[in-house]
Amino acid sequence: MLQAFAAAFRTPDLRRKILFSLGMIAIYRLGASVPGPGVSIEAINSCLEQAQASDQRDIYSLVNLFSGGALLRLSIFALGIMPYITASIIVQLLVVVIPRFEQLKKEGQAGQQKLTQYTRYLTIALAILQSTGIIALARSGQLFPNCSESIIPSDSIWTTVVLVIALTAGTAVIMWLGELLTEKGIGNGMSVLIFTSIAARIPAEGGSILQTRGGVVFTLILLLALVIITSVVYVEQAQRRIPVQYAKRMVGRRMYGGTSTYLPLKVNQAGVIPVIFASSLLYLPQLLSQLQGDDTGGVRRFIEKYVIDQGSWTHIVLYFALIMFFTYFYVSITFNPEERADDMKRYGGFIPGIRPGRPTAEYLQYVLSRITLPGSIYLGLVAVLPNLFLSVTQQGQNQNFPFGGTAVLIMVGVGLETVKQIETQLNQRNYEGFLK
Repeated sequence: MLQAFAAAFRTPDLRRKILFSLGMIAIYRLGASVPGPGVSIEAINSCLEQAQASDQRDIYSLVNLFSGGALLRLSIFALGIMPYITASIIVQLLVVVIPRFEQLKKEGQAGQQKLTQYTRYLTIALAILQSTGIIALARSGQLFPNCSESIIPSDSIWTTVVLVIALTAGTAVIMWLGELLTEKGIGNGMSVLIFTSIAARIPAEGGSILQTRGGVVFTLILLLALVIITSVVYVEQAQRRIPVQYAKRMVGRRMYGGTSTYLPLKVNQAGVIPVIFASSLLYLPQLLSQLQGDDTGGVRRFIEKYVIDQGSWTHIVLYFALIMFFTYFYVSITFNPEERADDMKRYGGFIPGIRPGRPTAEYLQYVLSRITLPGSIYLGLVAVLPNLFLSVTQQGQNQNFPFGGTAVLIMVGVGLETVKQIETQLNQRNYEGFLK
């Protein structure tokens, strides 16, 4: 990998792309540190110190993770990339439900541009909605429950409107930066920005562990992190290759087909989406609990003890089960065996020993259902690692494990994809094959 990066810097075209990507990342991190208009920086710093002392982990932790800590600072990039992720998931689900969207997907590049435009519009709408909600929570004191400081001193409507416009514009700028990165940089722009946000938080969390738990525990956690990252890389690269042969056919005076290839089915076919779905669903009970105010009824105590508490075994088992469910659900709507079998039949492809058409679709469904089980278990185990760490160490919510859950899945996935793109572009410019 280091050799690939060194060779990329020696190639002028790739060097420009890498430097452009680093420039976009620097702009993104700069915007994440610029406070929004009307926000008290002193109050934010005071509340952040109190929150770090108690290490509160609440319904905003996922958005705060994807924004690189910008959410709790109410910076102009406070919403991060989360509105775009949500909009992309919604549009992807609507492709299965709405025939018009499904037709656009089949139209190729023109249809994909239309879907991308719908995603942008939906991103702006979600950004307006989320920014309004976050400002309301900040003014009511729910963003920092243990802090009495006034984060937004002014209660005027004009301040609220300006802050909503600033946060929404910040989301639009992030979306633009991501598209520029994809077009002129290295890797998928949105994924690279998420990777940057998560990586920016790891040094602070590692330093917190070093100060509170000591050097021995910190060294053990680093060794455990190395094992986890190696395992995640191994599983992310794992795939089931189904052999596919294409029959020879005449088109005019030319012969096509007669080749052998394979259909790769990844063990982790769903990526990190099931973890995001499960995390969002588990945050709803805490949101409803906060909306009840100071009610101390039995239902709220039960929810806080067995559902909200991330160190409780009830929460861990429920989280694991939801991830498995959403893995099967997401794979079922993103991979259509019947459509894949029809495409193979249309171009004269077949799986050896399996008849084309419906038998091929049934075989693909059989293999997919079997390979999704270890993939869902893998996602669940990696995602609940921070919760298991909290439960085993009996630290409640005063300790964090930075090398597990959504963070490591996203970082490893984006890192592998970026390195693959660099190696692919290097091979296009300097192929050392049989022509050498």
